[in-house]
Amino acid sequence: MSKLTRRNFIKVAGGAAAVAGTTGCSLFSGAAHASKKGRVVVIGGGYGGAVAAKYIRKADPGIEVTLIEKNTHYVSCPLSNWVVAGFRSIEEQTWSYDGLRKHGVNVVHDLAIEVDGAGKKVKTQSGKTFAYDRLVVSPGVGFKDGAIAGYDEAAMHQMPHAWKAGPQTVQLHKQLKAMKDGDPFIIVAPPNPFRCPPGPYERAGLVAWYLQRHKPKSKVIILDAKDKFSKFGLFTGGWKELYGYGTDNSMIEWVPGAQGGKVTEVDVGNMTAITDMDEFKGGVVNVIPAMTANKIAHTAGLTDESGWCPIDYHTFESTQVKGIHVIGDTSKATGMPKSGYAANSQAKVTAAAIVDILNGRTPGEPSLVNTCYSMISPDYGISVAVVWKVVDGKVKALSKGVSPTKASNSFRKHEGMYNEGWYQSIMSDSFG
Repeated sequence: MSKLTRRNFIKVAGGAAAVAGTTGCSLFSGAAHASKKGRVVVIGGGYGGAVAAKYIRKADPGIEVTLIEKNTHYVSCPLSNWVVAGFRSIEEQTWSYDGLRKHGVNVVHDLAIEVDGAGKKVKTQSGKTFAYDRLVVSPGVGFKDGAIAGYDEAAMHQMPHAWKAGPQTVQLHKQLKAMKDGDPFIIVAPPNPFRCPPGPYERAGLVAWYLQRHKPKSKVIILDAKDKFSKFGLFTGGWKELYGYGTDNSMIEWVPGAQGGKVTEVDVGNMTAITDMDEFKGGVVNVIPAMTANKIAHTAGLTDESGWCPIDYHTFESTQVKGIHVIGDTSKATGMPKSGYAANSQAKVTAAAIVDILNGRTPGEPSLVNTCYSMISPDYGISVAVVWKVVDGKVKALSKGVSPTKASNSFRKHEGMYNEGWYQSIMSDSFG
């Protein structure tokens, strides 16, 4: 595996994005291709679904594309931890679907409730039916029922997960502002696999930054089902540098699974998280429960015993139901994280494959990429980037790069600036 520098990653990832991660075809140039008429339905308008819909239309305007998404606007999870910590507004995270409409995508605000894979039809909550030649399923994650005793739909109003950005993100910020100085902010981190592996630990750092300035007697306690997590060394190094991690006065305490960090029950009335070894009472309890594929993926028969949707990496076509492609967080893309940029990359591979299939061509070989920034404070950024290819039906990392363990304040600040640039770029790519 070669070392991936920032300059080389931009070359490789930028090139992969430009051709949708495939070789052997000149897609996404904006030029129309001769095409038989085809109908594509996309379920879910996030980082995966929006990009797939847009890039199919860009590659071949002769293909009809319908995007089914219940929400009238998309609220981005990446950077939503900034909203929780109070230095970004929820409006900055909110995006319109008008850009997709300009590309000729038929955007339908409705909830897909049923998929007939044999009959190639999708039924929505309003009673409408949409026929398709190819279906893209990108609905995001669902939460496992009963994973934590006492944590149900009602409990989420008192112990919000804020893992689907929107009203709960704002609610969690309000709870943070309202809690008493000296009370702990408890984060219950989920078991693998889950959406945005670095997310709980970024949230811990940004909340600690807020507490340091507004409630210095308080601290963040992370109760974790795991014994290690994404960007472990970079996060703990940043916590040590900024928040005294590992000392008696640390503003962040991480309790791993091996030391009793796995939460098995919550007491909402007493704002308490309960493990096999102890009970933790907080001013705020942010429970992020175990995850699974979204409900529609289960009802469509796309999941296996893991609760996720196995796919063929060359096209992201389901191995369970032919003619359906599954991308983003709900796919079982083992070896790739459940991240926004990974979903973007998968969507472009899928869009290219669908256009080829509907035009009678053999899809090209995919190249897949991911880059992920995390903030430990508003001026302290860290990152990881990976490029994969498909080998023997699995993804194999060609190159990987991570932020250095030791770096100057200026370097960390620039990583934060790159993070904002990355965000604006991917949102424009998705919804512009």
